[in-house]
Amino acid sequence: MSTQDLITRLDAIAGPYALHTLAFFGAFTLVVGALKYTNAFLSLFILSGTNLRKYGPKGSWAVITGASDGIGKEFAIQLAQKGFNIVLVSRTASKLEALATEISTKFAGIETKTLAMDFAKDNNDDYKRLSELVNGLDVAILINNVGKSHDMPVSFLETTDVEMEDIITINVKGTLKVTKVVAPGMVTRRRGLILTMGSFGGFLPSPLLATYSGSKAFLQHWSTALGSELKPHGVTTQLVIGYLITSAMSKVRKPSMMIPTPKQFVRATLGKIGLKGTAGGMTGTITPFWSHGVMHWAIQELLGVWNGFVLDKNRVMHEDIRKRALRKKEREAAAGKKGN
Repeated sequence: MSTQDLITRLDAIAGPYALHTLAFFGAFTLVVGALKYTNAFLSLFILSGTNLRKYGPKGSWAVITGASDGIGKEFAIQLAQKGFNIVLVSRTASKLEALATEISTKFAGIETKTLAMDFAKDNNDDYKRLSELVNGLDVAILINNVGKSHDMPVSFLETTDVEMEDIITINVKGTLKVTKVVAPGMVTRRRGLILTMGSFGGFLPSPLLATYSGSKAFLQHWSTALGSELKPHGVTTQLVIGYLITSAMSKVRKPSMMIPTPKQFVRATLGKIGLKGTAGGMTGTITPFWSHGVMHWAIQELLGVWNGFVLDKNRVMHEDIRKRALRKKEREAAAGKKGN
């Protein structure tokens, strides 16, 4: 039998099996895609997350870093409303005291404790004081909210050493050290919830925000790995991904369909704990606000996180933001000179 005859005979035998195999994988791909889409839709628009009472009874405590403004302040208010006592940790003592008074006035019976510390200083005495403050408290929830971004989009080579070190020290070291203080008590009690604030800047490589993007990507991997370690001990760990939110950090003041207020974002977060579909099935991660979740799912499932087109669009967007920010600084400098 010639080689050509052998190939022809093998084709005749394998042909039907090849078609059946392709049909099977085609159907399998469609089913998986449909399940992912359904899971995302239900998680974002229909299903409710885990009841927070699972992590601690009424009167247990929530520790919140970066608590004096924006998202951190809103977490404090909404958790107090749900019956949790609050430990407020941030840099400015006067803001913490004002928030503590506001909480005590609005919510009868809720206790507060405050600790003023500058995470950029990485002072071990501050972490010792935090440890002493929470010692003996039934801490049910930890909100790792403290964070810092660049003042404006900037290339890595132009990033100042001070800004680079502050971002890494606050976002990475601060989050890890606070968690190491609080989490052992949760493990002992065999219950607890750790929420760490992530970002689309960590989900997507973000040119001109390279240091910030890298710090948030680190938290993504660290939080998911930590969650696997703590799950057998009854502690839930989730990274919370958000796009822009009206805040001092984002410098966006006007809310929209894509840009919620801190109140809207925190309400969505506390209502979606444990729902995997909100973040395209990423384990240990939620993207709770509906429009952010839709965008997350679309990028991940239709384009791909590491897609060159997405990366280029991200770079162009941040280049444009930088140009506008520089023009604004020039206008402000010119106005200042006229005023003098």
